[in-house]
Amino acid sequence: MAQWTSAVGAPQLARLLRSQDPRDAELTAVGRKLPAYRSLADGVRLLVLEGRVPVAARLPAERELAAAFGVSRTTVAAAYEALRAEGFLESRRGSGSWTAVPAGNPLPTRGLEPLPPEAAGSMIDLGCAALPAPEPWLTRAVQGAMADLPLYAHTHGDYPAGLPVLRQALADRYTARGIPTMPEQIMVTTGAMGAVAAICRLCTGPGERVAVDSPSYANILQLMRDAGARLVPVALGERLAGWDIPAWRQVMRDAAPRMAYVVADFHNPTGTLATEDQRRRMVDAARSAGTLLVVDETMRELQLDPGTELPRPVCAFDPAGSSVITVGSASKAFWAGMRIGWVRAAPDIIRSLIAARAYSDLGSPVLEQLAIASLLEGGGWEEAVRIRRDQARENRDAIVEALGRHLPDWEFSIPHGGLTLWVRTGGLSGSRIAEAGERLGVRVPSGPRFGVDGAFEGFVRLPFTVNGAVADEAAVRLARAARLVATGAPAEPDQSRHVFVA
Repeated sequence: MAQWTSAVGAPQLARLLRSQDPRDAELTAVGRKLPAYRSLADGVRLLVLEGRVPVAARLPAERELAAAFGVSRTTVAAAYEALRAEGFLESRRGSGSWTAVPAGNPLPTRGLEPLPPEAAGSMIDLGCAALPAPEPWLTRAVQGAMADLPLYAHTHGDYPAGLPVLRQALADRYTARGIPTMPEQIMVTTGAMGAVAAICRLCTGPGERVAVDSPSYANILQLMRDAGARLVPVALGERLAGWDIPAWRQVMRDAAPRMAYVVADFHNPTGTLATEDQRRRMVDAARSAGTLLVVDETMRELQLDPGTELPRPVCAFDPAGSSVITVGSASKAFWAGMRIGWVRAAPDIIRSLIAARAYSDLGSPVLEQLAIASLLEGGGWEEAVRIRRDQARENRDAIVEALGRHLPDWEFSIPHGGLTLWVRTGGLSGSRIAEAGERLGVRVPSGPRFGVDGAFEGFVRLPFTVNGAVADEAAVRLARAARLVATGAPAEPDQSRHVFVA
């Protein structure tokens, strides 16, 4: 049985190889000219490590790649042999060759666990992309919820579908955005993670394939791994320009995933925004392949730059509701401590999710649902989100400035929204930088956490959660960690470092 889960065509691989930054050669061959086969092998290896070619992707036959890339078949054969020797390629007679990562490469293990609050005095935490609550709106929301609570106190308190008042408020919000929605199309969940977990339990089984953005949100990837899903990564478009629709069509056709999980709006971790045309074509591809498209909208309202035009939601291109399930949450736009999320889908899917919920958590906390309903109905939501946008924009600009000052070799695109910066670490191992950084008092997640099977080793994710002197000190500590990784020196804890409360 073949071990590959997707395929990369010869024209596509040739295009990816030609699009590589010329500076990439510095990572493998400073000051010397490489043989053609070695340059080709190094190019493929870098594409795998950066996640632009997924792990377990079937590569084209030697003759096909030679014709597409304009080299001899002997060159391609030698490059493939070098990749096999280094552990980046596996082959089987009759099944072809597919990408791999060598034994011992840092691999993603768990998701992103929040740092305990008591550790904040000695550690700058860049692991969790969440901001403090926007006051006074949190307090006002809870006070409004307390005023409404007596109406619900005489009931059993279990609402598997969610409180009717909140389901109506969320449905009205979709309708106001041009997506006619009934309360029967909404289920309230315990955060977006609870929503995706419920969808996975209902729609996939152990061993079934689920296509995902590459990179994607680390905690969702781990949730799906724990559920037994076989993840099929699909790289984002060139230079993070939204989705690569031809690649998605090919994966849906060849791997036949039961489900796909995507982030269209200010993608976590890259911040990219899928265009309206990409959204339309993605829905068409999913419908044609019979793949259920789960769209995470948790970052949608975090539009940081005035003038950035938001495309219509993905579900706008699925009026029948047969192909798209939308997930939303109050955690990013309002406060992570308010564990309220929701699912928007066709009524029959919502009914199935509600019926299955009896065997999980029965329902989300009533008080928190009332608080979110109070914000949505009373107009406080928009003001709270405006505060959140201002915080995130100020923090984004501070971390960008600090990186430019202390780590000028690190590369990134400045996103127009969201809460995260996807940073290429100048050819150094993101895993080793993360390890050294933690010893130096800055916690940062490495790229492989956001990939499948070892991709994105040359990246880290930085959230917009610190500002001012804290942002500058975080960059100073990361720069020191990078120097230690570059020289191979051990990272000893710095007992003299300043203490910041992030």
